Amino acid sequence: MKRSAWRYIWSAQDIRRKLLFTLLILGIFRLVAHVPVPGVNREAIASIMAGGTAGGTLVSLLDLLSGGTVSQFSVMAMGVYPYITAQIILQLLVPIIPSLQKKMTEDPRQGQKWMEKWTYLLAVPMAALQAIGQINLFSSFAGTQILRNFGFRGDALLPSLAIIISMTAGTMLAIWLGELISEYGIRNQGLSLIIFSGIVSQIPQSFIRLMADEERRWFNLIFIVLITSLIVFAIVVVQQGRRNIPVMYPGRRVGNRMSMPVKGTLPLMINMAGMIPLIFAQSLLTFPAIIASFFATSQAEWLANLARSIQRNFGGETALYYIMYFIMVVAFTFFYTDVLFSQQNYGENLKRVGAQIPGVSRGAPTQKYLMKVLRRITLPGALFLGIVAILPYLISLIFGFGTQTPLLVSSAGLLIVVGVVRDLFFNIEAELKLHGYEDSLLVR
Repeated sequence: MKRSAWRYIWSAQDIRRKLLFTLLILGIFRLVAHVPVPGVNREAIASIMAGGTAGGTLVSLLDLLSGGTVSQFSVMAMGVYPYITAQIILQLLVPIIPSLQKKMTEDPRQGQKWMEKWTYLLAVPMAALQAIGQINLFSSFAGTQILRNFGFRGDALLPSLAIIISMTAGTMLAIWLGELISEYGIRNQGLSLIIFSGIVSQIPQSFIRLMADEERRWFNLIFIVLITSLIVFAIVVVQQGRRNIPVMYPGRRVGNRMSMPVKGTLPLMINMAGMIPLIFAQSLLTFPAIIASFFATSQAEWLANLARSIQRNFGGETALYYIMYFIMVVAFTFFYTDVLFSQQNYGENLKRVGAQIPGVSRGAPTQKYLMKVLRRITLPGALFLGIVAILPYLISLIFGFGTQTPLLVSSAGLLIVVGVVRDLFFNIEAELKLHGYEDSLLVR
């Protein structure tokens, strides 16, 4: 009698070892995530989050995506996002700079090693700059310094450098833990599992907070179940969406005879960009508010007023922020999809193996045709990501919840969670097939 796929996971020593190692590393990450930055003023951060202002909304969102590290201002308050930002920047530079594009296409393996090396190097200054901006932005929201003795002058210089170094080191430690998971645990999912664990760890606290409202307790519970189910269903449908392009592959020579051409398909994803457009758009929208935080206390009244106006518009206080957020997510979805697809160069790859799309010439015309089809099917995926990005604001606007939207996880967080769980199932199934087990976890 065939054993259940779930039981086989635990009985297979190699798979069990990888799962236990992954859980161990995630446990270490969550433990270090509770180590606060020296001298942090937790009362000031708590006042921001409880204030119900635009700053409080932004800090609460960052806290959710970081797994509670922002509310404690942990050494891992930035998570692995500086690394992701560095990776996005380098990927966007490849099609712009001819020498980089040549390096990536001539020898993809060496190009990938170069990309990984410079992503790590770029992540260090990105983490340091983000730490400085985050401290200044939160201090501006709180109206007081959230870190004592922070400032690059006088006696505060050395403590400030120590704080920046500790936060940068925390980010690099999180990246290293993610790489350990990818190498010795669940393959190629280290960083995504690090982000996933942070988001999921906030669910019990969010549930307790929503259930504490005695007047709307049952309404909140029903709303949570319905809206979460609808969002998850929509995410799965869009993430699984494909457009299969028919492709004819040449037949093989067997002795003196040539076999018939083989008909296959080339699947194009509706949402090839994944979560990247949301992260990139949010990073760009937060950047003006970070810059403005340096001038919010300026002696020049016009400069201080301008800085505060920028903080309001780019901090989530006005509808303009969410309009810009939606537009930027849609635009970055198309842009990032074009960048990824151009790097893969399906037209030349299909030509190299002798394959052809019926009715389309090989080479550049094939690439142009595929790009046209991809942009057409990317439109619903881009609009979906834009709606996901601003969904908490839409729910608050329609149902009048204010800043306390009854969601255990933000819609953007749910997109990450569903994507990671989906990839996790596929990875485990691939491991099962390597061990000769053909059953499916999803069926069982």
